Amino acid sequence: MEIRNASNSKDVKFYTTDRLREEFLITNLFTKDNIRMVYSHIDRIITAGLMPVLQELKLEAGKELAADFFLQRREMGCINIGGKGIITVDGTEYVMEPRDGIYIGMGNKEVTFKSVNPDEPAKFYMSSCPAHKSYPIVKIDISKAKKVPCGSVEDCNKRVINQYIHPEVMQSCQLSMGLTQLEPGSNWNTMPSHTHDRRMEVYLYLDMDEDNVVFHMMGEPSETRHIVMHNEEAVISPSWSIHSGVGTKAYSFIWAMCGENQEFDDMDHIQTKDLR
Repeated sequence: MEIRNASNSKDVKFYTTDRLREEFLITNLFTKDNIRMVYSHIDRIITAGLMPVLQELKLEAGKELAADFFLQRREMGCINIGGKGIITVDGTEYVMEPRDGIYIGMGNKEVTFKSVNPDEPAKFYMSSCPAHKSYPIVKIDISKAKKVPCGSVEDCNKRVINQYIHPEVMQSCQLSMGLTQLEPGSNWNTMPSHTHDRRMEVYLYLDMDEDNVVFHMMGEPSETRHIVMHNEEAVISPSWSIHSGVGTKAYSFIWAMCGENQEFDDMDHIQTKDLR
């Protein structure tokens, strides 16, 4: 497990490109038969990529959590962005088709991951944050997610937000998670931009080929920076930072949030004319 410390907005103004990427970008999330975890001290969120091919992978707490098992004091959400897989929670199997999601609450002890076909391995993208109460396991396929159409063709940001872990879909302690899909011809997300001091966010960009990228915008509204993102890379967004992106082609992204509340509209909007 890699540990990332929180970054002060006053310091980030002076970061080089390499330093920005070192602090906020998460690469190489999906490698064969491996669990890649990054623990951020920003709201103590854990971002992970699990890609079982020939082996079954087991979620372990590790010394970093000082816990008997991973979900002893945590909750988690997971969306499968690869081939068909199976998640087993304390002996109960959950078949995970591509784009299926699942919420697993605090107190579940043994969680394992495997692929059905090694030639088309599952890719499980996981977000986890501290929890104070145990809620039931909920399997959420993309058809059960709440659909929120947004944007327009004229503004190059026509998209659908699929809310998987969200108060209007199911209960969790503080974790929210979903998948936003841009329509062909659109390339902007979350613009006009906003911040939300009550919670942080992590984006995973996906559905891009190797010739396309997303320019992820971050930083304070008056001190914006960008990170060039490639397919299946994630980026940590502190609560003081904007989190917009523009791609060279349409793409999708998974968002995960944790913090003080789960109100989707609890944000501080920024007019585009005020960005710098």
